[in-house]
Amino acid sequence: MLTAFMVGCTNDFEDFNTSNKRPEIVTGEALFTNAQKSLVNQITTPNVNLNVFNLFAQYWTETTYTDEANYDIVNRTIADNTFQEYYRDILKDFDEAAKLIAEEATGVDNSTTDINNKLMIIEILTVYAYQHLVNIFGDIPYTEAMDINNLLPAYTDAAEIYSDLITRTSAAVSGLAESANAGMGGADLFYGGDVDAWKKFGNSLKIKLGIALADVNPTLAKSTVESGVSGAFASADDNAILRYQGSSPNANQMYEEMILSGRHDFVPANTIVDIMNTLEDPRGDAFFTPIDTSTEAGVVKLAYVGGIYGESSPWTQYSHVADRIQLPDFPGLVFTYDEVLFYLAEAAARGMEVGATADVLYNQAITASFDLWGVADADAYIAKPEVAWNADNWKELIGTQSWIALYTRGTEAYTQWRRLDFPIFNLAPSISEYSEIPVRFTYPIGEQTLNPDNYAAAAEAVGGDELYTRLFWDVAPGGPGK
Repeated sequence: MLTAFMVGCTNDFEDFNTSNKRPEIVTGEALFTNAQKSLVNQITTPNVNLNVFNLFAQYWTETTYTDEANYDIVNRTIADNTFQEYYRDILKDFDEAAKLIAEEATGVDNSTTDINNKLMIIEILTVYAYQHLVNIFGDIPYTEAMDINNLLPAYTDAAEIYSDLITRTSAAVSGLAESANAGMGGADLFYGGDVDAWKKFGNSLKIKLGIALADVNPTLAKSTVESGVSGAFASADDNAILRYQGSSPNANQMYEEMILSGRHDFVPANTIVDIMNTLEDPRGDAFFTPIDTSTEAGVVKLAYVGGIYGESSPWTQYSHVADRIQLPDFPGLVFTYDEVLFYLAEAAARGMEVGATADVLYNQAITASFDLWGVADADAYIAKPEVAWNADNWKELIGTQSWIALYTRGTEAYTQWRRLDFPIFNLAPSISEYSEIPVRFTYPIGEQTLNPDNYAAAAEAVGGDELYTRLFWDVAPGGPGK
């Protein structure tokens, strides 16, 4: 027995204890893929610990636990979780991916052009993620953010960040070059590495960045938007989406949180349901499930009924989120043609040169939204007096229609509402005035306790670390009491 024991031993303990399934070295392309997926998961998940923007955009309300619909982001440390997801799981992975790819040796598949294209694609999505963070918080760690040795990064002025993001996007788009190889190839979950597709994404991102500055820096807004128009999305074929697979852990996040979990936490809010009912919007079938509202025995009267925003709304008494949206392979919508068209319609309404008039772009945007959701009769809907273009009322029209079109994309919808001040939201029970509806996140508790000096400077710079403190681009008054 002793002999057998001695023979069975090994001196190569390091090799013996190294798991072949847990590699120590990860490629830049693999980190890029992981960051892409983390980004889409973050902007699509309905998990209130991570993302409350379908609630803040008043698309949905809660059935039992109503804290988040009443703007409590402290109890679940939602701001901390959001900070962490963007910086650790998204931006840091993009940062490390860029470093690793820049170090790649030359070869058939790793020419200077190919490496540069990969770096430019990473840069474009880095800008996209940073814009989200700025739009959520205001001033954020930026110039010092990715230094892993700096545990106490200073915050950068949000307007300065926006200006730099525009510069970075323009440089990245210009830096993308034709190549025989397809950029990131299969590591790119959006476009399979298609360089032309990423050029369109980058140009569309310039439009998105520029239009956000329209009220605070119209000159920069105009030049940025106009520089992106000719190379932006031209059809729904250009949409940036993540095609989720049919099973966990690569399934649609709404399926994961609303079906697989067995929880019934959300119902559509009366805010969006009532507006769409009033407009007789045919997209209701794609957004919600109807319920029987008849009070007569044997008579069925189907209608869409939304839960009262911010109040406990029993799941059995209201419409539900459409079944299609909760399928495991429902795509993660990142950046779409209809979204860009609404930005361009707004740009035209503001007098920018974008190649078409505001009314044409507005109608095209609504039509593109109908197409995206597989709904017919866009022309009849556009002809409705309440929907038809009116240059004197462009903010309300674009604000309301873009908000409807962005359904389930709460992060972008919440930003659109803050910028254009339409549609008119309902008041949650926790507040008494319209001006108390949050227009940003307060900074993470972790930053307040672990990075107190830089936190204090940022809080003062933005005008006070409050939910109702407007971001630098949110300057136009609008809405009752605002």
